[in-house]
Amino acid sequence: QIKMKKILFFTLITVFSASTMFAQKKVLKDTKRAIDSNNLEEARTLIKQAINHPETDNDPETWKLYGDIGNKAFDNERMNQMLGKPANEKVMYEGLLESFYPYVKADSLGQIPDEKGKVRNKVRKDIASILKANHPYYINAGVYFNDQKDYAKASECFEIYWTIPNLPMFEENKDEFVLDSTYQIIKYYAIITAIQADDHEKAIELIQRAIEEQPFIENSAYRESDLYELLASEYLQVGDSTKFMEILHVGAEKFPESKYFIPNLINIFIRQGDHEKAMEYLDKAIANDPANTCELSSVKAALLVEKKDYAAAEVEYNKALEQDPNCERALEGLAVNYILQAQELKEVTATLTNRQQQIENDQKTLEFYQKSLPLLEKYTELLKARNADESEIKSALLKLRNVYYNLSLLGVDKSKELQEVEAELNINQ
Repeated sequence: QIKMKKILFFTLITVFSASTMFAQKKVLKDTKRAIDSNNLEEARTLIKQAINHPETDNDPETWKLYGDIGNKAFDNERMNQMLGKPANEKVMYEGLLESFYPYVKADSLGQIPDEKGKVRNKVRKDIASILKANHPYYINAGVYFNDQKDYAKASECFEIYWTIPNLPMFEENKDEFVLDSTYQIIKYYAIITAIQADDHEKAIELIQRAIEEQPFIENSAYRESDLYELLASEYLQVGDSTKFMEILHVGAEKFPESKYFIPNLINIFIRQGDHEKAMEYLDKAIANDPANTCELSSVKAALLVEKKDYAAAEVEYNKALEQDPNCERALEGLAVNYILQAQELKEVTATLTNRQQQIENDQKTLEFYQKSLPLLEKYTELLKARNADESEIKSALLKLRNVYYNLSLLGVDKSKELQEVEAELNINQ
């Protein structure tokens, strides 16, 4: 009796399983029928049953049909477009996007060996043919979603365009795709739109992928160094200062001519108080970018001033002025360099009792102020000529006032100039 019950039980299971499988196969047939009759919403409802049912969720045909739904929506609208009829671009490109991932999954399931260890991928040929034909349209889709400000979908479409030639199904015939400068530009678009979507983790992933894929193809949109700049910037966005510094160092070595990596490193070393490292990179920057000597030598000089190495600072400021006589930063910096020396000498003189030494110190102090004057006057004129910010002009005038005042104290009559500056500053005497 017990044995009969067991047999009956297993028989029921077998019958139940067969009927369930039959039901699910019918769902797939109904899905195909709905696709063929353009009833795509019905097809979507049916396919959701199939992809969530254990009898059909691992069947390559299930996922192939899922991809076919999106592809049919795309094809319908594309045909309208080709015939000059009204086409719904949203439906068209949403369909194109909808088709990709199910097709990829169908192909991967089709590659699983059967019980005999053989791979019988019945869906690959059709899927490969469809994806090859649809490949260029993912650019159009990306542009469409970008115009709609749906940057996440735009990035997704550009990334799919980037990915298709690298799919396993095209491994043996990758040369069918033209991987030229346009292909390289689309990688960049995928990255930029991910950044615009504020998906910084995704952007980092895409940038790293682009860097790893060699060779880099020269193009009109960006340089190879731009990828490293974007990567550093994205690490900064996500708060990973260690990775940010790491990429700055890599970029500085790989692209010494870039105006991003070394200047950023210099700024960081300055903020950290590591002036030796800052000056080491400043020397590299000056060697790599002589045209920017005005800015770079002035920064180096300012660091030397902080160390009170006034003579070395003067050399650097003069280098900057040799390269650009109107280098505002150097004109102001060198003037301040002389003023600081004059002020320090005044403080020393105030402690002296030897009259002869006082006279000698006063003469040196006078010389420092006199050296600073033409630099400051030229600097102020340049600021006014370019309509600089009021605060910049005021700062320059205050320095001029200080020099005119001290020169007058030291026997050089600058009372007229002093009055003019104070009038500009609205200072009552």
